[in-house]
Parts: sequence; C-alpha cells; structure tokens
Amino acid sequence: MFRLLWALSSRIYYFLRPFMPTNILIDMMVVRRGLRSARPALLIAAAYLLAATLCGIFIANGAPGWLYLLVFLFIWNARKFIALGVTCLVRLSRIRIHDAAERRRVRRQSDAMKSADYATIGS
Repeated sequence: MFRLLWALSSRIYYFLRPFMPTNILIDMMVVRRGLRSARPALLIAAAYLLAATLCGIFIANGAPGWLYLLVFLFIWNARKFIALGVTCLVRLSRIRIHDAAERRRVRRQSDAMKSADYATIGS
C-alpha cells in the first residue's frame, strides 16, 4: 500500500513539476550558470517570508481562515529558496576554489616548461 501511494505521488509530482513556478526557478538555478543567483534566491525567500507575515497579520485582524493555506505555502517556498541559496553559495565557492587550483596547476606546469626550455637552450 505504501509503495502504491509513493508511486502515485511521485507520478503526480513529475506530471505537475513543469507547471510549478518555484520549481522552474529552482531548476534554472541548480545548473552551473545559475549558481550565481544564490543571492537573488535568498531575496526571493525574504519576499516569501514577508508575504507570510502579511497574511498572518491579515488573519489576526479578522481575514478568512483559508489564508492559513497561503501562509503555509509562502513558508514552504521560503524554506526551499533559503536551502537553495545556501546550497548554491556552497557549491559556487567549491567550484571557484577548484577552478583557482586548476589555474595554479596550469601556471606551475607552464613555468616548469619554460624553465626546462631555458635549461636546454643554455646547454
């Protein structure tokens, strides 16, 4: 029974995924080119938290109770974008460290080749 529910929920999720705006943004941000958008992801999360706060204030002032659903949705999306922003920052820093190490390695090889060329010319 659990396996059937799991399969059904995953099929529904993958069917609806192209129509979910936050997931479309997340898909664009997880590629290497999109890793630079970590800060905007955190700003989007802040906007979602602001919207959740505003809905909470409206509910406290007598707005209908179905706004709790929006509060939950805003907090859920804010959580996704916070996690995405932090993950993108970590991945981007790891990539930049790796690229810098690769540039140093290439530069050292180039310097070694030049010194080897000078050594053979002088003999």
